[in-house]
Amino acid sequence: MIGGKRKTKLTPESILDKISEYDIFRFYMPTQDWKVNKVTYSPFRHENNPSFVIGNKRGFITFIDFADTNKRGNCFDFVKALYNLSTFDDVLKLVDKDFGLGIWTGKATEEYKKITSAYKQPELEKRYSVIQVTTRKFTKSELDYWNLYHQDIQDLRDNNVYAIKNVYLNKSKFPIKSTDLTFGYLYEGQYWKIYRPFGDKKSKWVPNNVPITAMDGKKDVQNCRIAFINKSKKDYMVMKKIYPCCCAVQNEGIACFSEENVEYLKTNSDVQILSFDSDVTGVQNSQQITKLFDFEYMNVPKIYLKEGIKDWADLAKTYGLKTIEDYLTQKQLL
Repeated sequence: MIGGKRKTKLTPESILDKISEYDIFRFYMPTQDWKVNKVTYSPFRHENNPSFVIGNKRGFITFIDFADTNKRGNCFDFVKALYNLSTFDDVLKLVDKDFGLGIWTGKATEEYKKITSAYKQPELEKRYSVIQVTTRKFTKSELDYWNLYHQDIQDLRDNNVYAIKNVYLNKSKFPIKSTDLTFGYLYEGQYWKIYRPFGDKKSKWVPNNVPITAMDGKKDVQNCRIAFINKSKKDYMVMKKIYPCCCAVQNEGIACFSEENVEYLKTNSDVQILSFDSDVTGVQNSQQITKLFDFEYMNVPKIYLKEGIKDWADLAKTYGLKTIEDYLTQKQLL
């Protein structure tokens, strides 16, 4: 007891009650020129090519040094490695002292607010939620939509695409308009990504509790000369019609490429070709990831951008599968 009050135990939880994982990474990173889920220069060495990522996986911020994958973990692991501290208690005491939290001394202060109020917290993916759905038969209009992308009902079944009747998020009914075209992508028999093709940027993929490292078609990449890596299930479903040795990650972010995923792709194919959108963001992400993992990349030809076509699914919808097949043949992939 201190001053008539019980002293709070110094634990990761008591620290994170006051400050965030992001606050800790931001405070101890030697440079502020970094962003969550973007490759940056490692604080552990001088390097010419960036190899370090502070990533967000469903609200949990972790780091990995791809040049030395023994260096990885949460914000406390980062501080321990950065300062070569002997024990985890030493880490907690250092963070407590540097932020002026006063947990260890029992003299709590709000000095930390002077530090954390100087910047905005980034928007992070939410931590895993429980998503339950009720499914139904596809309507004609839903099948017509997928037919535009050369997919029939068997393709939808094979790729775990469902017509959705109701969605429940943490046991509460999630509002979806009956007029919205709504599909559910099921992963690993338990995780759902709800897809509304005509939703706005904020609602198009909500709700979603699929692990960021989940892949479509991972089993299709086995003993391949070239593995073609797409950025969405729809692109994967289209490309699979033409090039069977392909897969897809969840989005264009670095967090999709876990060490396990990269090792699997490298082990099961001679060459890995990344294919994201052909807009500026897609090309930049492609270049960054291919450089880090020694992949190659090939996007939809930029000539189609003026028509609003930036991925394989839209190219197939507008010009047919033969156009993609001819392009891959020209590139000597078929």
